[in-house]
Amino acid sequence: MAAAIFIVSYLLFLVLWIAVKNTYGYAITSTVSHFTAMVKGVLIESITRGGDMLKVTFSKHAYMGTAVAEVPVKTSAYTFNAPLTYAIMATLYPFTKKRKRAYLEAIVALLFIHSLFVFSLELRMLTELFMGKGLEPMSKAKLILYQFLWSFTDNMVIRFEPFLIGFYLFLRFRKDKTPHEL
Repeated sequence: MAAAIFIVSYLLFLVLWIAVKNTYGYAITSTVSHFTAMVKGVLIESITRGGDMLKVTFSKHAYMGTAVAEVPVKTSAYTFNAPLTYAIMATLYPFTKKRKRAYLEAIVALLFIHSLFVFSLELRMLTELFMGKGLEPMSKAKLILYQFLWSFTDNMVIRFEPFLIGFYLFLRFRKDKTPHEL
């Protein structure tokens, strides 16, 4: 039963995801870019779409004029696992208690993971660019922190996102076993 739920839901979520992926990516990127702008003390000049690629243009006023930085954000780089994540969540549905809360927490976790990817990517790229151009004081600690945050998010969290969320749902919200199941 679980295998059938997984296969059918994966195919369904894959088709649905292809239809909404770019809109979702734009919403995440535009929202997160405003937080990045606040942290880095820059302005957002524009966010342009080009299929799966978004280009966020930031500007920073400096002593020699205005510096412009363009940060490319590829939506599929952080959302490619979403259909698999939703399929695992659907597969766990019969085994889950407190379903509304469980799935709300899972969706919030997914939004957080995707937001963290965009945030860490933009921080890393802007910091590298601004330090390289002398617009920001050189700080190896800050540079290493942002590079590590993005690398960890990209190479570990995004890759294991479906299983992390599935594992979380299973451990936190699984139905208790009845005595005859033991």
